[in-house]
Amino acid sequence: MTQPYRPWPALWALVVGFFMILVDTTIVSVANPRIMQGLDADINSVIWVTSAYLLTYAVPLLVTGRLGDRFGPKRIYLLGLVVFTLSSAWCGLSGSIGMLIAARAVQGLGASLLTPQTMSVITRTFPPTGRGQAMSLWGATAAVATLVGPILGGFIVDGLGWEWIFFVNVPVGVVGFILAWRLVPDLPTHSHRFDLPGVVLWAVAMFCIVFGIQEGETYSWGVIWGPVSVGSLIGTGIVVLAVFLWWQRVGRGEPLLPLRLFRDRNFSLANGAITMVGVAVTSNSLPLVFYYQLVLGFTPTRAALQLVPMALFSGGLAPLVGRLVDRVHTRYLATAGMLLMAASMAWYSLWLVPDESLWWRLLLPSGLMGIGTAFTFSPISATATYNLGPADAGAGSGVYNSVRQVGAVLGSAAISALMQARLAVTLPGGAGAGNRAEAAGRLPAALQAGFTSAMATSMLLPASAAAVGAVLSAFFARRELNRSWVGGPPGGASG
Repeated sequence: MTQPYRPWPALWALVVGFFMILVDTTIVSVANPRIMQGLDADINSVIWVTSAYLLTYAVPLLVTGRLGDRFGPKRIYLLGLVVFTLSSAWCGLSGSIGMLIAARAVQGLGASLLTPQTMSVITRTFPPTGRGQAMSLWGATAAVATLVGPILGGFIVDGLGWEWIFFVNVPVGVVGFILAWRLVPDLPTHSHRFDLPGVVLWAVAMFCIVFGIQEGETYSWGVIWGPVSVGSLIGTGIVVLAVFLWWQRVGRGEPLLPLRLFRDRNFSLANGAITMVGVAVTSNSLPLVFYYQLVLGFTPTRAALQLVPMALFSGGLAPLVGRLVDRVHTRYLATAGMLLMAASMAWYSLWLVPDESLWWRLLLPSGLMGIGTAFTFSPISATATYNLGPADAGAGSGVYNSVRQVGAVLGSAAISALMQARLAVTLPGGAGAGNRAEAAGRLPAALQAGFTSAMATSMLLPASAAAVGAVLSAFFARRELNRSWVGGPPGGASG
């Protein structure tokens, strides 16, 4: 007789690694000015430290979810945790910006192996009717981690140096490995044939689009090399993406992206909404951190403390949202959350001024951001996975996590381009003057107003993304139980 699974201990064990890798999507933002000084880098190069991580995180997710189905989510999770932990040590030891970018790319690969296994285990061990609280913990972990990252980073950078935002992952990774080894069950595997042409098409499309967007301002949106221009590179990426979607429809093998999953209205809308969340959450922290440190002259710790209300409200409201997800239509929860997120970032845009005495009032939109985030991640996650049967758990979680990270990497690239474009307009001498000043620390008084204006305008990008996400979530349909789950998941779901 099959032993019943104990899903809650397994989930708590998985949350350790999941929290760590999501912290690393935002922890670097508060360290960017110090990394620029320590490694003699400009603003575009230091943003690639985040973009490289997000790109190698996002692209393989469509495959790594299937790897968990094929070889077991526990094995792939542990492999990802080992890669992530070792590459974290490499990041901390990097002596150049190029070396750090390379190490972060490997770190992103480890994260991509790990992430979909957490969601797959939830989907395969919790029945849909009891999955709301589990997804609430998963969603709250994602929300709190992305907000705690800059706060934790601030304390570490001031106390120990920027290298230690990576070194601290090593002991956490070891603990997470031991917990997962002992508590995560060995789930049944499913055979898969991997779509290698799809992998290549997807990777080429994402690289062309992300590189083109982020480097566009660097090349004045003109020629990059030879006959290749920024516009042609982005256009090529879009065409290759269209070919990828066509291949997923007509290819004879098992598709990398199962388009049939998108026949479910809620799955499609939830994936669109979480993409916008990825754009908003990743892109909003960069202008704020640069503003606090380079205009107001805050230390990394003090800049991070400005984000404390976000984390407090997001984490404090998570249990309440977890109870509501199983009782209240997720349409209302997610839409309200994303509207509050959009309002908070628009509020920031209005109140960013080069006046240090007004720092305290920016705690208000920070708190509103936390409330909005609390009501966003869990309802969208629960909506996306509710109708997934056991055989689709790996594929569905891979798609969901992939589009979330695609949103994050596009948000990182877009905010970089927008910030540089605005700096070119608002600063005397253009963006180059800003880069030179940034490397030296706090901006001179003559540059502060122009720099603030550029950061304030940039905040409208994440605000717009959150507003689009609110529109998508407003069309969530009422959830219906997938018949594959009648009688409970394989092996039971005892806590």
